[in-house]
Amino acid sequence: MSDHRNQLRQLIRQRRRLLSQEQQNQAAHNLVDQCMQQAFFQASQHIAIYLSTDGELNTQPLIDALWNAGKSIYLPVLHPFSQGHLLFLHYQKETPMTLNKFGIREPKLDQRLIIPATELDIICTPLVAFDSTCQRLGMGGGYYDRTLAPWFQTKVGATPIGLAHDCQHVDAIPTEAWDVPLPSIITPSQLFTAK
Repeated sequence: MSDHRNQLRQLIRQRRRLLSQEQQNQAAHNLVDQCMQQAFFQASQHIAIYLSTDGELNTQPLIDALWNAGKSIYLPVLHPFSQGHLLFLHYQKETPMTLNKFGIREPKLDQRLIIPATELDIICTPLVAFDSTCQRLGMGGGYYDRTLAPWFQTKVGATPIGLAHDCQHVDAIPTEAWDVPLPSIITPSQLFTAK
């Protein structure tokens, strides 16, 4: 099972990286349109999102649109003491940034900027591949799985929403017994919802 998941990760990451800059720009623009017309985005005030890396859908235009709509944005930060967990910090244009151990930009740790995940409305979740039932294949580190575990058990608190390129859609994700689908995944062209 894990071999199949790893092969799928490599295939889809390569597919994503082969998108041209023009395709990336158009996808990011279309994602903004898709997200901003969703009632759950319109009704949410505290939204966690991630900065793109490795060919992921560029989230900066969405962040800018959400800022312009008066929303508060939070970015994930690798937890300094609880390995494998994330913190979420309030993010503004002037927030000091640093690179984490994966080379991903994140806000410099400042306890005054931390928001408990339970107080977020939406946690936009990165993924490598997904299927029509909203099963998600992540990078394999389990950061978001651990962060979202309370929601998966209770369906209370911040709602996880996957963001992905259309080319990351596959027929079926090989799942384990503990895998729980996301309630929704948004691509530049459509909204997928868990059955």
